[in-house]
Amino acid sequence: MSLFKARDWWSTVLGEKEEFDQGCLCLADVDNSGNGQDKIIVGSFMGYLRIFNPHSIKTGDGPQAEDLLLEVQLRDPVLQVEVGKFVSGTEMLHLAVLHARKLCVYSVSGTLGNVEHGNQYQIKLMYEHHLQRTACNMTYGPFGGVKGRDLICIQSMDGMLMVFEQESYAFGRFLPGSLLPGPLAYSSRTDSFITVSSCRQVESYKYQVLAFATDADKKQEAEQQRLGSGKRLVVDWTLNIGEQALDICIIPFNQSASSVFVLGERNFFCLKDNGQIRFMKKLDCSPSCFLPYCSVSEGTINTLIGNHSHMLHVYQDVTLKWATQLPHVPVAVRVGCLHDLKGVIVTLSDDGHLQCSYLGTDPSLFQAPKVESRELNYDELDVELKELQKIIKDVKSQGVWPMTEREDDLKVFAAVSSSLDSVSQATNVEVGTDSVPSITVKITLQNRVVLQKVKLSVYVQPPLVLTCDQFTFDFTVPDMTSIVAFSVYLKRNYIPSELEGNAVVSYSRPTDRNPDGIPRVIQCKFRLPLKLICLPGQPSKTASHKLTIDTNKSPVSLPSIFPDFANQSDDDQMNVMGFRLLGGSRVTLLASRTSQRYRIQSEQFEDLWLITNELILRLQEYFEKQGIKDFACSFSGCVPLQEYFELIDHHFELRINGEKLEELLSERAVQFRAIQRRLLTRFRDKTPAPLQHLDTLLDGTYKQVIALADAVEENQDRLLQSSAGLRSATHLLLLLVRLWQKLSADQTAILEAAFLPLQEDTQELGWEETVDAAIAHLLKTCLSKSSKEQALNLSSQLTIPKDTSRLKKHITLLCDRLAKGGRLCLSTDAAAPQAMVMPGGCTPIPESDIEERSLEESAELFTNHKHLIAETPVPEVAALQGVLD
Repeated sequence: MSLFKARDWWSTVLGEKEEFDQGCLCLADVDNSGNGQDKIIVGSFMGYLRIFNPHSIKTGDGPQAEDLLLEVQLRDPVLQVEVGKFVSGTEMLHLAVLHARKLCVYSVSGTLGNVEHGNQYQIKLMYEHHLQRTACNMTYGPFGGVKGRDLICIQSMDGMLMVFEQESYAFGRFLPGSLLPGPLAYSSRTDSFITVSSCRQVESYKYQVLAFATDADKKQEAEQQRLGSGKRLVVDWTLNIGEQALDICIIPFNQSASSVFVLGERNFFCLKDNGQIRFMKKLDCSPSCFLPYCSVSEGTINTLIGNHSHMLHVYQDVTLKWATQLPHVPVAVRVGCLHDLKGVIVTLSDDGHLQCSYLGTDPSLFQAPKVESRELNYDELDVELKELQKIIKDVKSQGVWPMTEREDDLKVFAAVSSSLDSVSQATNVEVGTDSVPSITVKITLQNRVVLQKVKLSVYVQPPLVLTCDQFTFDFTVPDMTSIVAFSVYLKRNYIPSELEGNAVVSYSRPTDRNPDGIPRVIQCKFRLPLKLICLPGQPSKTASHKLTIDTNKSPVSLPSIFPDFANQSDDDQMNVMGFRLLGGSRVTLLASRTSQRYRIQSEQFEDLWLITNELILRLQEYFEKQGIKDFACSFSGCVPLQEYFELIDHHFELRINGEKLEELLSERAVQFRAIQRRLLTRFRDKTPAPLQHLDTLLDGTYKQVIALADAVEENQDRLLQSSAGLRSATHLLLLLVRLWQKLSADQTAILEAAFLPLQEDTQELGWEETVDAAIAHLLKTCLSKSSKEQALNLSSQLTIPKDTSRLKKHITLLCDRLAKGGRLCLSTDAAAPQAMVMPGGCTPIPESDIEERSLEESAELFTNHKHLIAETPVPEVAALQGVLD
């Protein structure tokens, strides 16, 4: 702890996540109280304007409510606040607020309060100027030697000085050669404006020269003036300081002279009125702000300089007189009189830490306590020593030391925000006219030991994307906690197959034997809310695809399990609710009034998955909160294989089209290079020869190459969308099979491993051949009918099939054998006895044309039987359908 600390007299934190800069702080008697007490005026980039009259607080207490005189939110960000005589006809002080495109002048007044809450303060807009150019900063003063009033000069981002004579606009002048705006100040003694140009030189312009120069509203006109057309704008003096300037301040040195102080990136300069250097000081730390003020010693100037090392230095000319520590990095510093306490230092940080302090020391008052002298009991120490030696001996007998679990080395927690982001982080989305929301996810990492090469990778299902998916950490000491946050949003106009995300952390734990560390991986899953990709919508009476889920409990009111999609003004939502997925598809959810059933219907088969899964999860959570543990869902309808096969065919067709397009593109590229070689040969020939339309052929081939490349990209995008739809439909199919046959978690995991491979689709290896090989393996092992099927050898090489007929037959056969009592397991020994108790005959994997035909008949029978069930109306389902009628 530093001995020289800024003694905290009063402090507060302004707002949440607001930003401030050097022009956002001002001290003045803005309410014209006449008692000589300054008020603190602060403006923020969020548009908030606050006025404080702080009182001294006791240690441990926070700022009081009466310290804040006024807080108002303006529409635009506040760039700078100043107090001066800005209204004509009066010498009262008024507040000038600079926005990016507007200058506003307010009067601040207080009304005497009759109760203990104190006085009431308010601001009144006196006048405003709408700016034609984006403002950067401003300065004020008695331009031209006027008495009893202040004029305002605003510098725009393109280097134009705009002068306002209180309520009226006077003139505007472009500074010659201006590229980027710099700090601006006004010297009343020389009646000139002083700035630092992008050429890294201090420049001074007389007000009279600015006023009489030819008016210029554009930079082109200013350039014409420079070339001799009109009266030129001539600089009074310049000084090259060789670095960019952060701020300029002008202080009267004595009655006959003033000093120009310029704060650079590495030095601060004191200049005379004519631009000559009075002195300069090289700074040890990178400065952030400064404030010169008159010294008690005659002929010297004191300067407060804040830096990025949380320090505030006090210089008398070039001599460092005091150094004090601040709790933040100041971007603005002022000195004022607050409640008869003169010389209070007011600092403001870029994140809103406002502090009033004074210089002093903070001595340490800690005194070491006296050590109690007591006699040692050597017998107890011997017993304790023997116990410790026994523990050490036991540890040595086990090896080096007991290995801890990898979860003890590093703990990972994921927390998804309960509400969507107030300002969406979605960028470059392709979801049509819908506004795409985003949600924040926070990942917390806690380490127990020192870890190396810690890297966090986050993955979500496309088309969901992350604002950042890779993070690195340095856990150089034990028991550290690191938190990272990112946003998730939907980028394309189709839905993802899952709302679960996965955070994977890879790291190395160093040991004595292996200093480089033992590589380990830990993961944490999180679930995103449905409202991220779905909006409330109107229910639809008709739909092409319908599913009915049975339960063993009475139906629950839909708004109670979907409160985030409920419409309070709709009384019919007790039994029906509509969802509109981002991209346009609609899903309707119905709850039966007479039976324990729920129906989900949509025009797209794959869109049923997320709503169905969300319904089951929320029902389980609802009944768990009620203390009911025997809640169960089931599916007694038909497995929708036909709709599922249509999605498989569409996905496979896009794969075939992509392969054909890439072959055509390769052929056209070869043709294009051959034509180029022919043309090059003709051009190199010394005797000119006719091109024989090779140029026309080259142009046509080039257009074909571009068109085919665009077609390949378009087909790839459609394939990604089809893959997401097929994955959603696969999830739905597996869910229905699990509910239909009441499969255990292990059996469901086997089905998911077979139907949902981890790799993505490529031309070399795709979903169809991978899933076909996995299902064939299940049919050959745990779902086999006889030992003859177990003896079949599957192909060791996976290639893209000619069509999807074999895959569809294997899926049909899998469902058929599950319906006849087959159960999934990883042990091949359990397949034989399981096949013996399997009721009925099961169709084996075809080995000949006769068996192939029998399989087709079995598949046709299973499919036709399924549709018969679908077309036969169940009385309860008929009653369910009448909910919307």
